[in-house]
Amino acid sequence: MTNRSKEDVRSWLGLAVLTLPTAMLAMDVTILYLASPHLARSLQPTDAELLWVLDSYGFMIAALLIPMGVLGDRIGRRKLLLIGAAAFAGGSVVAACAPSVEALIAARALLGVAGSALMPSTLALISSMFRERRGTAIGIWAGAMSGGVALGPVVGGALLETWWWGSAFLVAVPVMVLLLVTGPFVLPEQRGPVQRVDLASVALVLVATVLTVYGIKHFEVVPAVVGVAVGVWFVRRQGRVARPLIEVALFRGRFGRAVVVLVADAAVTAGVYLLVTRQLQEEFSPLQAGLLLLPASVAMIVTSVLAPRFAGAFGAGRTVAVALGVSAVGFVVVPHAAVLGIFVVYLGQGPVMALSTELIVGAAPVEKAGSAAALSETGMEFGLALGVAVIGTLGVVTGFGTVAVVAAVVSVLLAAVARLT
Repeated sequence: MTNRSKEDVRSWLGLAVLTLPTAMLAMDVTILYLASPHLARSLQPTDAELLWVLDSYGFMIAALLIPMGVLGDRIGRRKLLLIGAAAFAGGSVVAACAPSVEALIAARALLGVAGSALMPSTLALISSMFRERRGTAIGIWAGAMSGGVALGPVVGGALLETWWWGSAFLVAVPVMVLLLVTGPFVLPEQRGPVQRVDLASVALVLVATVLTVYGIKHFEVVPAVVGVAVGVWFVRRQGRVARPLIEVALFRGRFGRAVVVLVADAAVTAGVYLLVTRQLQEEFSPLQAGLLLLPASVAMIVTSVLAPRFAGAFGAGRTVAVALGVSAVGFVVVPHAAVLGIFVVYLGQGPVMALSTELIVGAAPVEKAGSAAALSETGMEFGLALGVAVIGTLGVVTGFGTVAVVAAVVSVLLAAVARLT
């Protein structure tokens, strides 16, 4: 076997290893959806506390992805990946054994910190391992992320049929152990240009997120207004510091529209999916509910894998626009036939998730491709967490039907925006 062939085999083995934590990180966003009744009986959280359990993980990932990416450039991306894997395995055990809802929220936040160390390293390493077939490799990576989000409730339901709610966390431990054992042999070490992180910007985005979401969940105006004000302060600071976390200038034109599509679509989809799982739990066991959601998961994985072909034939923007239209139809169906509706929604969501990075990176200048990719991952995680916080709260107040109509309208509007990107 030639050296080139050995390198190719090592690269594909490395990709296989990297898809596992990618799927696991995405799965951890939704794996607790079917565990809510079990958590409620065991820890007796309020509705607001339960929402914090669900989305504190995603918000921490979203807030720390970019600074963790910079840290990986400094200390080595493989090293940061393995540190994150060890921390994620330990945090999963702590979360599984949490004695109170407060402890569980804290453990979920720590898992988010560990996840933020894992996620940017996976995509950065894939980009360095593949040159000629980078698009195929990133498509597989995106498919793993889509599959993780979709399969979370399915796996959670199967575990909860036999085990307690903590088992939903323990499933991550063997995956992270496998990464720790095989990573040093199949993954190359890689560093990037050393940059400084504006820690004040990191603090501002965390404070803005926590206060705004707290105000929304608890229907308190003052924290929400202060959170928005801090968010404005954060944006203004990005235009003044030498090393901003987010380059505001990127958001002009097509790039800004692509980010809006990604964040808003992830939000409405995650929120509706949460409400669908809650509705199914009223009639079925966790395993039965998970099996009913399995066709939707398969549909999302299949369309994620096929999405690059559609994009090559029709263009990424047009493909995403059509996919969002399909999802809008599914949102309309969901209140009347939840299983069929979420199947149609996820049929459309596969291309949206798979092509989101391409859409955003393609809209950015070439020299800003790295920053654009980081913003794509951040936007996805923030959208998923925001959907649980906002749409979940809206569903409690207004009912499922209203939320589904709002989601359908948003998808139609986003389809029109996607056509322009």
